[in-house]
Amino acid sequence: MKKVLFLAVAAVSMSLASCGENKVAEKQADAVEAQGEATAAKMDAAADTAKAQADQKADAIKAEGDTAKKM
Repeated sequence: MKKVLFLAVAAVSMSLASCGENKVAEKQADAVEAQGEATAAKMDAAADTAKAQADQKADAIKAEGDTAKKM
């Protein structure tokens, strides 16, 4: 009876220990995912800025060309 009780307690403690490990791994995965999303958001913002700057330069070049045609 003592052996059975000991094995049952050991099985429960191992089960609880493995649940804790899964939570740690899940938190690590969530952190990596959040970091990836933050990096992607920064890259999107940088891309938007680069596109806006390119549009401004293109508009300036077109305006110069229009001015030259009028002369």
